[in-house]
Amino acid sequence: MEEPMNYSIGFDVYGTLVDPVDMGLHLENLIGDKAAEFGQLWHDKKVEYAFRRALMQQYADFTVCTQQALQYCLNVYQLSLSSTEQQQLMAKFAELSAFDDVIPGLMSLAKQGHKLAAFSNGPEASVRKLMSNAQVLPHLHDVISVDDLHTYKPNPDVYQYLMRRMLADMNSCMMVSGNPWDVIGAKSAGLQAVWVKRSPNKLFDPWEIQPDLIVSDLAELAKVLNG
Repeated sequence: MEEPMNYSIGFDVYGTLVDPVDMGLHLENLIGDKAAEFGQLWHDKKVEYAFRRALMQQYADFTVCTQQALQYCLNVYQLSLSSTEQQQLMAKFAELSAFDDVIPGLMSLAKQGHKLAAFSNGPEASVRKLMSNAQVLPHLHDVISVDDLHTYKPNPDVYQYLMRRMLADMNSCMMVSGNPWDVIGAKSAGLQAVWVKRSPNKLFDPWEIQPDLIVSDLAELAKVLNG
Protein backbone atom coordinates (compact mmCIF):
# COMPACT_ATOMS: atom_id res chain seq x y z
CA MET A 1 0.00 0.00 0.00
CA GLU A 2 1.40 3.41 -0.97
CA GLU A 3 2.38 5.64 1.95
CA PRO A 4 0.53 8.99 2.20
CA MET A 5 2.67 11.90 1.03
CA ASN A 6 4.07 14.43 3.48
CA TYR A 7 3.33 18.02 2.47
CA SER A 8 4.65 21.44 3.33
CA ILE A 9 1.41 23.25 4.10
CA GLY A 10 0.85 26.98 4.20
CA PHE A 11 -2.29 28.02 6.09
CA ASP A 12 -3.98 31.31 5.45
CA VAL A 13 -4.64 33.00 8.80
CA TYR A 14 -7.66 35.33 8.64
CA GLY A 15 -10.67 33.25 7.71
CA THR A 16 -8.85 29.92 7.92
CA LEU A 17 -7.16 29.65 11.31
CA VAL A 18 -9.02 32.51 13.01
CA ASP A 19 -12.31 34.24 12.27
CA PRO A 20 -11.77 37.94 11.44
CA VAL A 21 -15.49 38.61 11.53
CA ASP A 22 -15.30 37.64 15.20
CA MET A 23 -14.30 41.28 15.65
CA GLY A 24 -18.05 41.86 15.74
CA LEU A 25 -17.93 40.78 19.39
CA HIS A 26 -15.64 43.71 20.17
CA LEU A 27 -17.81 46.08 18.17
CA GLU A 28 -21.09 45.50 19.97
CA ASN A 29 -20.57 48.32 22.46
CA LEU A 30 -19.78 50.63 19.55
CA ILE A 31 -22.52 49.81 17.09
CA GLY A 32 -24.96 47.41 18.73
CA ASP A 33 -26.88 45.02 16.49
CA LYS A 34 -24.95 46.09 13.41
CA ALA A 35 -21.65 44.84 14.89
CA ALA A 36 -21.39 41.71 12.74
CA GLU A 37 -22.25 43.70 9.62
CA PHE A 38 -19.61 46.29 10.51
CA GLY A 39 -17.05 43.52 11.14
CA GLN A 40 -17.71 41.90 7.77
CA LEU A 41 -17.39 45.21 5.93
CA TRP A 42 -14.17 45.99 7.76
CA HIS A 43 -12.70 42.62 6.78
CA ASP A 44 -13.82 42.87 3.15
CA LYS A 45 -12.53 46.42 2.82
CA LYS A 46 -9.06 45.72 4.22
CA VAL A 47 -8.65 42.81 1.78
CA GLU A 48 -9.80 45.07 -1.05
CA TYR A 49 -7.29 47.74 -0.03
CA ALA A 50 -4.48 45.16 -0.03
CA PHE A 51 -5.47 44.04 -3.55
CA ARG A 52 -5.55 47.62 -4.77
CA ARG A 53 -2.18 48.49 -3.26
CA ALA A 54 -0.60 45.42 -4.84
CA LEU A 55 -2.00 46.30 -8.26
CA MET A 56 -0.90 49.91 -7.90
CA GLN A 57 2.53 48.81 -6.64
CA GLN A 58 2.02 51.25 -3.75
CA TYR A 59 2.73 48.90 -0.87
CA ALA A 60 1.88 49.61 2.74
CA ASP A 61 1.69 46.80 5.26
CA PHE A 62 -1.56 45.15 6.23
CA THR A 63 -1.85 47.20 9.40
CA VAL A 64 -2.22 50.32 7.23
CA CYS A 65 -4.86 48.61 5.09
CA THR A 66 -6.72 47.61 8.25
CA GLN A 67 -6.57 51.11 9.72
CA GLN A 68 -7.82 52.73 6.51
CA ALA A 69 -10.59 50.14 6.20
CA LEU A 70 -11.67 50.95 9.75
CA GLN A 71 -11.83 54.63 8.89
CA TYR A 72 -13.97 53.80 5.85
CA CYS A 73 -16.39 51.79 8.00
CA LEU A 74 -16.63 54.55 10.59
CA ASN A 75 -17.52 56.92 7.78
CA VAL A 76 -20.15 54.54 6.40
CA TYR A 77 -21.81 54.17 9.81
CA GLN A 78 -21.27 57.84 10.66
CA LEU A 79 -19.31 57.05 13.82
CA SER A 80 -16.43 58.91 15.39
CA LEU A 81 -13.58 57.37 17.38
CA SER A 82 -10.47 59.08 18.68
CA SER A 83 -7.07 57.88 17.47
CA THR A 84 -6.57 56.14 20.82
CA GLU A 85 -9.93 54.39 20.58
CA GLN A 86 -9.16 53.27 17.02
CA GLN A 87 -5.81 51.84 18.10
CA GLN A 88 -7.46 50.02 21.00
CA LEU A 89 -9.95 48.50 18.57
CA MET A 90 -7.19 47.57 16.12
CA ALA A 91 -5.34 45.81 18.95
CA LYS A 92 -8.28 43.43 19.32
CA PHE A 93 -7.15 41.70 16.11
CA ALA A 94 -4.41 40.10 18.19
CA GLU A 95 -7.10 38.51 20.37
CA LEU A 96 -9.08 36.63 17.73
CA SER A 97 -9.79 33.03 18.67
CA ALA A 98 -8.88 30.02 16.59
CA PHE A 99 -11.71 28.01 15.06
CA ASP A 100 -12.47 24.97 17.24
CA ASP A 101 -11.04 22.50 14.74
CA VAL A 102 -7.72 24.28 14.20
CA ILE A 103 -5.53 23.04 17.05
CA PRO A 104 -6.75 19.40 16.91
CA GLY A 105 -6.42 19.49 13.11
CA LEU A 106 -2.88 20.89 13.21
CA MET A 107 -1.86 18.35 15.83
CA SER A 108 -3.11 15.51 13.64
CA LEU A 109 -1.38 16.92 10.56
CA ALA A 110 1.92 17.36 12.41
CA LYS A 111 1.69 13.82 13.75
CA GLN A 112 1.32 12.61 10.17
CA GLY A 113 4.63 14.29 9.32
CA HIS A 114 3.45 17.39 7.46
CA LYS A 115 5.37 20.66 7.83
CA LEU A 116 3.00 23.46 8.85
CA ALA A 117 3.27 27.24 8.50
CA ALA A 118 0.99 30.21 8.86
CA PHE A 119 1.14 32.19 5.62
CA SER A 120 -0.46 35.60 5.83
CA ASN A 121 -0.89 39.04 4.34
CA GLY A 122 -0.31 40.35 7.86
CA PRO A 123 3.13 41.46 9.13
CA GLU A 124 5.04 38.58 10.72
CA ALA A 125 5.26 40.11 14.21
CA SER A 126 1.50 40.74 14.27
CA VAL A 127 0.70 37.24 13.02
CA ARG A 128 3.04 35.63 15.55
CA LYS A 129 1.35 37.55 18.37
CA LEU A 130 -2.09 36.52 17.12
CA MET A 131 -1.06 32.88 16.74
CA SER A 132 0.50 32.89 20.20
CA ASN A 133 -2.59 34.41 21.84
CA ALA A 134 -4.80 31.88 20.03
CA GLN A 135 -2.51 29.06 21.27
CA VAL A 136 -1.82 28.01 17.67
CA LEU A 137 1.85 29.02 17.44
CA PRO A 138 3.27 25.91 19.21
CA HIS A 139 1.68 23.75 16.50
CA LEU A 140 3.38 25.57 13.59
CA HIS A 141 6.87 25.15 12.19
CA ASP A 142 7.01 28.71 10.86
CA VAL A 143 5.16 31.98 10.30
CA ILE A 144 5.62 33.44 6.82
CA SER A 145 4.45 36.89 5.75
CA VAL A 146 4.05 38.48 2.33
CA ASP A 147 5.41 41.63 3.99
CA ASP A 148 8.88 40.26 3.17
CA LEU A 149 8.11 40.84 -0.53
CA HIS A 150 6.14 44.10 -0.17
CA THR A 151 3.19 42.78 -2.13
CA TYR A 152 0.09 40.72 -1.38
CA LYS A 153 -1.66 37.49 -2.23
CA PRO A 154 -2.69 36.49 -4.85
CA ASN A 155 0.48 37.78 -6.58
CA PRO A 156 2.18 34.57 -7.80
CA ASP A 157 5.48 35.77 -6.33
CA VAL A 158 4.18 35.24 -2.80
CA TYR A 159 3.29 31.60 -3.42
CA GLN A 160 6.71 31.00 -4.95
CA TYR A 161 8.14 32.56 -1.80
CA LEU A 162 6.12 30.14 0.33
CA MET A 163 7.70 27.23 -1.52
CA ARG A 164 11.20 28.65 -1.08
CA ARG A 165 10.71 29.27 2.62
CA MET A 166 9.33 25.77 3.14
CA LEU A 167 11.99 24.15 0.92
CA ALA A 168 9.24 22.57 -1.14
CA ASP A 169 8.24 22.26 -4.80
CA MET A 170 4.88 22.37 -6.57
CA ASN A 171 4.27 18.68 -5.89
CA SER A 172 4.89 18.89 -2.17
CA CYS A 173 3.67 22.39 -1.27
CA MET A 174 0.01 22.91 -0.43
CA MET A 175 -1.95 26.08 0.29
CA VAL A 176 -4.93 25.77 2.63
CA SER A 177 -7.36 28.67 2.78
CA GLY A 178 -10.94 29.54 3.58
CA ASN A 179 -10.79 32.29 0.95
CA PRO A 180 -11.56 31.20 -2.63
CA TRP A 181 -9.40 33.98 -4.13
CA ASP A 182 -6.42 32.65 -2.16
CA VAL A 183 -7.02 29.10 -3.38
CA ILE A 184 -7.28 30.34 -6.97
CA GLY A 185 -4.11 32.37 -6.53
CA ALA A 186 -2.16 29.39 -5.24
CA LYS A 187 -3.46 27.08 -7.96
CA SER A 188 -2.65 29.67 -10.61
CA ALA A 189 0.92 29.80 -9.27
CA GLY A 190 1.22 26.02 -9.58
CA LEU A 191 0.68 24.89 -5.99
CA GLN A 192 -1.80 22.36 -4.76
CA ALA A 193 -4.61 24.08 -2.90
CA VAL A 194 -7.36 23.17 -0.47
CA TRP A 195 -10.49 25.21 0.14
CA VAL A 196 -11.79 25.11 3.70
CA LYS A 197 -15.50 25.60 3.17
CA ARG A 198 -16.53 26.48 6.69
CA SER A 199 -20.14 27.26 5.81
CA PRO A 200 -22.48 25.43 3.43
CA ASN A 201 -23.58 28.86 2.18
CA LYS A 202 -20.10 29.81 0.97
CA LEU A 203 -19.63 29.88 -2.81
CA PHE A 204 -16.48 29.31 -4.83
CA ASP A 205 -15.73 31.75 -7.62
CA PRO A 206 -16.98 30.37 -10.98
CA TRP A 207 -13.56 30.42 -12.64
CA GLU A 208 -11.79 27.76 -14.66
CA ILE A 209 -9.60 27.02 -11.60
CA GLN A 210 -10.84 24.63 -8.92
CA PRO A 211 -9.34 23.46 -5.60
CA ASP A 212 -7.67 20.09 -5.36
CA LEU A 213 -9.67 19.36 -2.23
CA ILE A 214 -12.68 20.85 -0.46
CA VAL A 215 -12.98 20.20 3.27
CA SER A 216 -15.22 21.58 5.98
CA ASP A 217 -12.41 22.05 8.52
CA LEU A 218 -8.82 21.07 9.36
CA ALA A 219 -9.87 17.88 11.11
CA GLU A 220 -11.37 16.65 7.85
CA LEU A 221 -8.22 17.70 6.00
CA ALA A 222 -6.11 15.57 8.34
CA LYS A 223 -8.38 12.57 7.75
CA VAL A 224 -8.23 12.97 3.96
CA LEU A 225 -4.44 13.36 3.85
CA ASN A 226 -4.02 10.35 6.11
CA GLY A 227 -5.67 8.24 3.43
